[in-house]
Amino acid sequence: MTPQSNFMVIAPIDPGRIEDLRKLLGSMTQIDRPGMADSRNALVPFEEFDRLHFARFMILEDPTAKDLTAYGNAIEKWDTSLVFMGDCDGPVTEFFAHLIAAATPGLRIIFSHCRSFGPDTNLWRWMHDHEHPPATIYVNRIGRTLKQVNEENALYNSIESYLGANAPAIAGADPQRIRSGILEFVNSELRAGRLTLTPRETTPPGWQLRNLAHCLGVPIILLLLSPFLLVSLPFLIYQLRLREKSDPEIAPRPDSAEGRRLANLEDYDVTNQYNAFGTVKPGLLRRWALTFLLWVVNYTTRHIYNRSHLTRITTIHFARWVFLADKTKVFFASNYDGSDESYMDDFINKLGWGLNLVFGNGVGYPRTNWILCEGTYNEQKFKYFNRRHQQPTEVWYKAYPGLTTFDLARNELVRAGVQKPAMNDAETRDWLSLF
Repeated sequence: MTPQSNFMVIAPIDPGRIEDLRKLLGSMTQIDRPGMADSRNALVPFEEFDRLHFARFMILEDPTAKDLTAYGNAIEKWDTSLVFMGDCDGPVTEFFAHLIAAATPGLRIIFSHCRSFGPDTNLWRWMHDHEHPPATIYVNRIGRTLKQVNEENALYNSIESYLGANAPAIAGADPQRIRSGILEFVNSELRAGRLTLTPRETTPPGWQLRNLAHCLGVPIILLLLSPFLLVSLPFLIYQLRLREKSDPEIAPRPDSAEGRRLANLEDYDVTNQYNAFGTVKPGLLRRWALTFLLWVVNYTTRHIYNRSHLTRITTIHFARWVFLADKTKVFFASNYDGSDESYMDDFINKLGWGLNLVFGNGVGYPRTNWILCEGTYNEQKFKYFNRRHQQPTEVWYKAYPGLTTFDLARNELVRAGVQKPAMNDAETRDWLSLF
């Protein structure tokens, strides 16, 4: 199994060059699809990277920074920054080596708009120095590589074509006979080289050891901390309750022009991109609470919710939470199937309490009640909060347009059925129902 990695390079932009950079990034997109990357663009030819699932460039601003004044605090200045982020197979160091080898001139042009990047800057070192690791990362299916996605989709499409071309002959035929015909067809395609089903790579031993250590280490740490947590939990809940009762509620209607700008970047594919950026509520208690919660959530996404679903939500490909500015700000990004409206409804209906736990520590979030209640369930205020904190993506790349998480899971089952030595009649009928 090849585990997935992620990267996020952030650097402040020279204030006088922000609009120039915005235009440059716009040149990397498709003419009729704003924000959608041209995979063959001259600056960063995304299609050359055979292990890159998703990537994006964005200009990260903080239009809601003034909300902090509702707490009597001064506005915390955020320097408008360039973000380059993505999700890839294997170690990030290997991806960066490939990226720099294929796109150094384009990357240098893009990064030259940042204050800290000069003509003689070492590109490799600069990217590593400006990386920001996530507090929590979610991968829909750890170990599903881009090569696997492409090969299994080709397999599914080939079988679909075969069944369509032979529909009259197989109509009403015995399921075992239909499967035998499919297997003969697939084997002939494999021999001819028109299909490929590459064996999965061996899981790196170092990753296995680190993953096992994390799997065992976090529960051990929680067990050791349990006496302190049990004693302090009532006090912490009481303190959080006091704060949520007195938190100012900031729920203005989002700017309509900004809403149209965001909507103009959505729904060109079955999958969409999403970014949100905001300020953590003042005080160490909120910061500590959010740090602890994301640490626990990261454990669940790494070891429990790593097989095609995040609790009951199955439409997210990759997602991450990242602390910025000494943990005074949080950035969230995801790649999800469906519309923004359906995405928000999914979270409200299936994971509203989880949003309250995490995002309830953010300035402007709808007021919660005993931490878990209300908040996101105040649907209109939550959707206002969402749009006000949402950030546009200047360039968004998806390596497999048109494919949803459902398609990827189905295709994986199709392959498993092809490679299974034998099936009984019930299993065969279930497998054929995938087409």
